[in-house]
Amino acid sequence: MNDILKVEGLKRSFTQGGVTIEVLRGVDLTVGQGEIVALLGPSGSGKSTLLQAVGLLEGGFDGSIRIDGEEAARLDNDGRTRLRRDALGFVYQFHHLLPDFNAAENVILPQVIRGQDNGAARARAESLLTSLGLGHRVDHRPSQLSGGEQQRVAVARALANRPALILADEPTGNLDERTADIVLAEFLRLVREEGSAALVATHNERLAEKMDRVVRLHEGLLEEASDLN
Repeated sequence: MNDILKVEGLKRSFTQGGVTIEVLRGVDLTVGQGEIVALLGPSGSGKSTLLQAVGLLEGGFDGSIRIDGEEAARLDNDGRTRLRRDALGFVYQFHHLLPDFNAAENVILPQVIRGQDNGAARARAESLLTSLGLGHRVDHRPSQLSGGEQQRVAVARALANRPALILADEPTGNLDERTADIVLAEFLRLVREEGSAALVATHNERLAEKMDRVVRLHEGLLEEASDLN
């Protein structure tokens, strides 16, 4: 199994009031092709910091991040933007859909930005949304959708460009338990069908157990959950 994500010795610290806080102290992590890994840890443990690093969303990190075979540290800003656009998909706790665009248009947009023609982009968007049970809602704007439906659109958008790796930060954190279970099941099914890898940050151990493997952030280091039992 090829490594889609390989992180080695990743460090990140912040200075507040003259005090240095080490959030990540040398994280090592691999995610294989098609593998879905749960990243466990309580609020404030550094899960989002790790996802921001892997997502190439901010600097200030030490260590190596290889995504789909490319070393991020060797890339300039344009190169990181390209890698983020072509190889990564993002799902956040809040859907962040564009309010003036309907469901299909929200899924079409990242494809057009990548250079896909409108016809093929719309067909892809409608296929993904239909797979998520939203075939009858493609022309509805976010304000006309329920919370669970909005998050399904966000999942479709993340998968629109067939990324090698999906990064999800508490993707069901804003949903009630029943809706969260449904959306997570659909997310996992679709990610597996698409053949993407995924790293999913959560504080919910019950949800984490539904994934292929569980790792936990513990005092700035990443450990297999089984090692902490």
